[in-house]
Amino acid sequence: MKDLQEIRKEIDAIDRQIVELYKSRMKLTTEVAADKIATGKQVLDKKREKSKLDVLETFADSNATKHGIRELFEQIMSASRKRQYQLMIEKGRVEDFGFTEVAALQTAGARVVYQGVEGAYAHLALEAYFGKDMTRFHVGTWRGAMEALKSGAADYAVLPFENSSAGIVSENYDLLKEYGYYIVGEQKIEVNHCILGMNGASLEGIQKIYSHPQALAQCSRLLEAHPQWEQIPIQNTALAAKKVQSDADITQAAIASSLTSELYGLHILSEGVQNNRSNETRFIIVSKRSEYVAGAGKISICVQLMHEAGSLYHALGHFIYNGLNMTRIESRPIPGRNWQHQFFIDFDGNLEDGAVQNALFGLREEALDLKIFGNY
Repeated sequence: MKDLQEIRKEIDAIDRQIVELYKSRMKLTTEVAADKIATGKQVLDKKREKSKLDVLETFADSNATKHGIRELFEQIMSASRKRQYQLMIEKGRVEDFGFTEVAALQTAGARVVYQGVEGAYAHLALEAYFGKDMTRFHVGTWRGAMEALKSGAADYAVLPFENSSAGIVSENYDLLKEYGYYIVGEQKIEVNHCILGMNGASLEGIQKIYSHPQALAQCSRLLEAHPQWEQIPIQNTALAAKKVQSDADITQAAIASSLTSELYGLHILSEGVQNNRSNETRFIIVSKRSEYVAGAGKISICVQLMHEAGSLYHALGHFIYNGLNMTRIESRPIPGRNWQHQFFIDFDGNLEDGAVQNALFGLREEALDLKIFGNY
């Protein structure tokens, strides 16, 4: 019986042979790419790949090697395609992703819309990004903000996209895809939730507490400790504060920011009540214009893939092959197609980078649909 070191030496020798054969195969890939560049053929030929994989499986001597052979050659073919995309870009193929690079956003005289009322976290994000002198107005819903862009009433919209504790704002992911607009910037706001009440109110006397559903979720530990409080969702944290002020009922309270207490004349009954003391909400700046500021370093996309085994695995391979750092992936249902999903992905990069162009070129060629939301 062979000892382990002897077996490993044999494996090393075989691996060296595999490497040499792989190098030879990839040289032929260069010739394949040249032919496809000359003839305009697509890189991916699914029918040929499936036929080839089916044939290669017949050389297996067991089910284990059958599955292994298929997976191995799927990876080899995938690497070959990625190299072909890379060669096409290097040989001068220009990929137009529909974006224009600008030195800065056009904010002079611009109108900005946000959801909620004065004092809402979206209002704070707007001022942090654009400054306090911007022309701004508010609407009642996130869809209303998108409609303001659509009608031309606003040039930019400020929308919450995700929270470090409660996760994504799924409705805004869906609205972004539905309207087809673009992310041109982002602003993170530290969330410091307070319980606000009327003069004379106390924590012991609270019967009803109002806030946005996300804010209620972010303060779940405190709320679980007070099961006697009736939790009432409302469209916005600032609207919750405004309602408490309007009703002038000391048994009611709101979860909102400390700034909101000043705006609506409420008292802070408890401060920093969120579960996570380092809680942040990420807001996106949305525009109808497909532009990005020079030097932008983050890209957001949405991709729809074939509903088949391995499709997401192979899609993510474009990021790995091109050395791109993916920072977020979320799945959302595709409207009208039960149990099928689209994937929202953030990754580091700039649309001028060759690696980014290679990855997006490959994804666009192989996916059912690719939407680039923005570079910011």
